[in-house]
Amino acid sequence: MIVLLSPAKSLDFSRQSQNGLSQPRLLNDTEQLIKILSKKSSKKLQNLMHISENIANENEKRYKSFKINHDISNSRPAILAFDGDVYKGLDNSSLSEENLHFAQDHVRILSGLYGLLRPMDLIQPYRLEMGTKLNNRRGKNLYKFWGNRITQMLNDDLEKTNSNLVVNLASNEYFSSINKKTLNGELLTINFKEYKGDDLTFISFNAKKARGLVTRYIIDNQISNKLDIQGFDTDRYSFSEEHSTVDKWIFVR
Repeated sequence: MIVLLSPAKSLDFSRQSQNGLSQPRLLNDTEQLIKILSKKSSKKLQNLMHISENIANENEKRYKSFKINHDISNSRPAILAFDGDVYKGLDNSSLSEENLHFAQDHVRILSGLYGLLRPMDLIQPYRLEMGTKLNNRRGKNLYKFWGNRITQMLNDDLEKTNSNLVVNLASNEYFSSINKKTLNGELLTINFKEYKGDDLTFISFNAKKARGLVTRYIIDNQISNKLDIQGFDTDRYSFSEEHSTVDKWIFVR
């Protein structure tokens, strides 16, 4: 089983681990993107990414100072560096060495800049959403840039871990970078809804946190059988057979 997550916009580089650190595996592609981004002014980044002036200024500095050599002086493990709602649900700061070791084999994080990350892959601070319409030599956006590279690497990881199941807990924006036609494994997408009166609704903030919670459940219990995921009941969620299909599961509360 391999779990797919989205990255986070917010970062926390105060967390560190000295053990099991790894290098991103698509750094040659990352370097190509950095060459494009480092030539853009703060104003152009602001228009490209639809971000504030302050965030654009910060990322202009990041891209101009980006080093292709990743080490503990300039980088942090991805699973500890990301600090958004998913990772608060995951409670990444409390992951044990055993947790991190399991996650390294069974969790993957999609990234606009790095393509596909293992949890302990070192990353530098960045902001680049997968949906960014960044012109590059492969096309007009990041989906064209990454092409089938992310899916090929995911297929390699499935083979190496003797896995045949991909559990999709990523957002649509990021999961769209996966080519489902060439994915060599069963795909299971999990989502979360809640009752507001008699209506069952999707609330983005809560769903993001729940994606982290179920990922932590999988890690803590070292789950390999997908049916065991149905035992997830944290934060009052429960599996809804009524609202689920074979390849799309819904947990409700």
